[in-house]
Amino acid sequence: MIEPFALATLLTLGSLGPVPFPCIERPSAPVPVMAVDEDLRALYESGRAYEDFLANADRRAELWHANTEKSGGIDMELVRRARAVGGTWRFLAVAIPACSDSVSTIPYLARLVGMVEGLDMRIVDNSAGRAVMEAHPTPDGRPATPTVVLLDADWNESGCFIERPPALQTWILENDGVISSDDIFTQKMAWYAEDSGQQTLEAIVEMMEAAAHGEVICR
Repeated sequence: MIEPFALATLLTLGSLGPVPFPCIERPSAPVPVMAVDEDLRALYESGRAYEDFLANADRRAELWHANTEKSGGIDMELVRRARAVGGTWRFLAVAIPACSDSVSTIPYLARLVGMVEGLDMRIVDNSAGRAVMEAHPTPDGRPATPTVVLLDADWNESGCFIERPPALQTWILENDGVISSDDIFTQKMAWYAEDSGQQTLEAIVEMMEAAAHGEVICR
């Protein structure tokens, strides 16, 4: 169970914007799932580098920049482990500026990518990346941002990270309908602020380590 953090923690990061957050896609009709394995390279190459994405973030811009700056304090042990994996790996991230989960995770992944030789990342929006989201739903069946797919040197899918760190995802699903959506949102953002990307990067590095041994982790 995740304990609530003081709301004051959030205030140091500025306004979070309105509570409704478009991280979840709810298509009105079934969406055909493309042959993802055949198209991931083209989709990746159409994406933006993080610096370009950040410069054009038109929602939650203050928090995007705050978390980007805050990501300079990531755990160097996780950086060491990522470097030890070696090889060439690419992260294809489906993310949008308005999403509260994207802004709380992608800046930390971008920092890791920038500190580890052999890693790269490109970001596409939820329109271009719709089929990827549909192919990698959340535990309760939703396509959502961010969805991050790990690609190896040959462009094979080797793992994925879906929406939020596993511990936070579990807590939110367990409390859906138990406490109000406003309370869930407030506690979620406080958790992200306190965690500072640690559990996001732990999940990402574990995924990389598994992929280096031929195991696919998708969660």
